[in-house]
Amino acid sequence: MDFRISIPFSKQDHNQIDYHSEIVFFGSCFAENMADKINYYKFRQTSNPFGILYHPLALENLITRSINNTLFTKNDCLEVNDRWISLETHSRLSAQTADDLIESLNSALLKTQQGLLNASHVVITLGTSWVYRHISSDRLVANCHKIPQKAFLKELLGVDKIRESLEALINLIKQVNDGVVLIFTVSPVRHIRDGIIENARSKANLISAIHELIEPRKKIHYFPAYEIMMDELRDYRFYADDMIHPSRMAIHYIWEKFSSVWLKPETTGIMKEVDAIQKALAHKPFQPESKSHLMFKEELDSRITKLKQRYDFISFE
Repeated sequence: MDFRISIPFSKQDHNQIDYHSEIVFFGSCFAENMADKINYYKFRQTSNPFGILYHPLALENLITRSINNTLFTKNDCLEVNDRWISLETHSRLSAQTADDLIESLNSALLKTQQGLLNASHVVITLGTSWVYRHISSDRLVANCHKIPQKAFLKELLGVDKIRESLEALINLIKQVNDGVVLIFTVSPVRHIRDGIIENARSKANLISAIHELIEPRKKIHYFPAYEIMMDELRDYRFYADDMIHPSRMAIHYIWEKFSSVWLKPETTGIMKEVDAIQKALAHKPFQPESKSHLMFKEELDSRITKLKQRYDFISFE
């Protein structure tokens, strides 16, 4: 008797990722989990220049800004608890002064712009359909920055609104990079603070909207990270201590599924070599000046040099 559901996967025949690819990740913290894996294996990647973004309208807004080169000004900044923030971005970009924040925001805008122009693949992970409207400015925000709840109204984006936003986002990206492959996912992180039922409604709206736009012939795809977590890893041992986020084991499992579908088979040998070098670099010798360790370092340097001769962008610094 089979006690486990397995989601069937078909390897992509075209447009897979290799070491010539450039991947851009946008979205929730799960997007960063996948970007960390890509980064570990030394693929070229850009991850969330504006920080973690949970809902599609926040992504659409910042991608629109980047493509249209609409620079941030002081009007886009707000001082909260002696820090300058932007309601359009994550708190990761906060700063001590407005000028420092503007510089950081416009640097992220340029990084996003360049990433989208050069990308072979863009991976977008959506986290929620719930959004917050800043009452005084009547604008939907990307992050509330721990501002008191009374300053916001909470709203649920419907399927049509999400679809329209994602359609606009896709068209914007395709305008500047028609050949890019778009991969949408829904974050497996449950937003329990919204409520169990509310989280289910939120994820359902995201999934429904995305599937109205998936078209492999136009290089628009869906990867079922959420479904893997819910159906293949439906045991709490696959969750972190908060019982909400995936554990390291679960992240690695989903990464392996992603790899089996989206990474070219010829990347396997290079990834194994990168992994071996990463582990060797993490090794802490008992006798750093010993002859054996110096020989070990010399051999390791040689392996790194050979790898860099093939892919000059790879760096272990």
